[in-house]
Amino acid sequence: MTYDAVVLGLGGMGSAVLAHLAKRGANVVGLEQFVPKHELGASAGRSRIIRKAYFEDARYVPLLERAYELWGELETESGNKLVEFTGVLLVGPAESDVIRGSIESAALHGLPVERWTATEIVAKFPQTRPLDDEIGVFEREAGFVYPEAAVEAQLAVAAAHGATCRYAVEVMGWRREAGGLLRVRGSDGTDFLTEKLALCAGPWLERLPIVPLRVQRNVQIWFAPETDEFALGKFPPFLVDRAGFPGHIYGFPDCGEGVKAALHGYGATTHAGSLDRIIHDEDVAAVRAALSAWIPAAAGAFRFGKACMYARTPDDNFVVDRHPDDERIVIAGGFSGHGFKFAPVIGEIAADLLLDGATRHDIGFLSLGRFGAKDEPQGGALRGGDDVRS
Repeated sequence: MTYDAVVLGLGGMGSAVLAHLAKRGANVVGLEQFVPKHELGASAGRSRIIRKAYFEDARYVPLLERAYELWGELETESGNKLVEFTGVLLVGPAESDVIRGSIESAALHGLPVERWTATEIVAKFPQTRPLDDEIGVFEREAGFVYPEAAVEAQLAVAAAHGATCRYAVEVMGWRREAGGLLRVRGSDGTDFLTEKLALCAGPWLERLPIVPLRVQRNVQIWFAPETDEFALGKFPPFLVDRAGFPGHIYGFPDCGEGVKAALHGYGATTHAGSLDRIIHDEDVAAVRAALSAWIPAAAGAFRFGKACMYARTPDDNFVVDRHPDDERIVIAGGFSGHGFKFAPVIGEIAADLLLDGATRHDIGFLSLGRFGAKDEPQGGALRGGDDVRS
């Protein structure tokens, strides 16, 4: 069968791309190497922060404005609660990248945020222990997304509009046929012929030479708090930039399983196919030490943990672009541990690029060209350099 488009990977981004393509009438199939609702990629973990005052780069803010709209539409269409607007608290010295960057983004885009002194942080949330030189930036129009529910909703929307999903099918490679179609080879021996291809393979994109990725192990830990003052509705998601921490400590209120916390950007370099998924004592200790310094009553007994992966680009900005060797292939990856909140707008952008060849969204700063394009022959692979020329 010939498809208008094939989507490789059905995590947060791939499911969004599939949904947007299907809603626009494309005959599309999504291929996923694992089973449905797996937790082996980068789109699991029960919660993902969503916020607009983006300290990473103010150029993301217009994309976030659209993402907020699309999350709302997805909630309506799916009938499921996907986003909790609890507010988000950022803490650090005034000169830190987190505080300075969020204030600058808010000012540039007219976003409402509140600035609190350390004393005011404690007055608002007595559970906290800010340092004297730290300030807070509180964004009320922020919160967190339920990632598993979001992926499920996007796949349901895609299916409702005629998309097909194939699971336990690893993509061995692809090539452009003489007639112009792409032949995508599945691990089960099936060939998928398509006009267009979206590569949304998360950390597995490290196997694609033109995308410079470093895969980093990141561990999320759930603790039993000593008080109910960290329950949903009583305490917000947070991120603290403090000297001496191995990474920014971030976390979420207790939604019934404990307080979740992790160290942003802290962890060993690994590979998608060989991630150490065991939670070690030292993993728990590192997160506990930082969490205890910030909200000591939250760092109670260890409940459970989860190892996930950051697919990091050299500048920690995303890659959303057409393949430099074939404009009918779109790459969406390198989300560097801060991408899930953008999933629906990334889906919209990828669908634009595949179906229209362009998008109204400003994504120039996410292009592959910033790294210097590497030559790659017509065809490609995501495992071991294989392609379909067998």
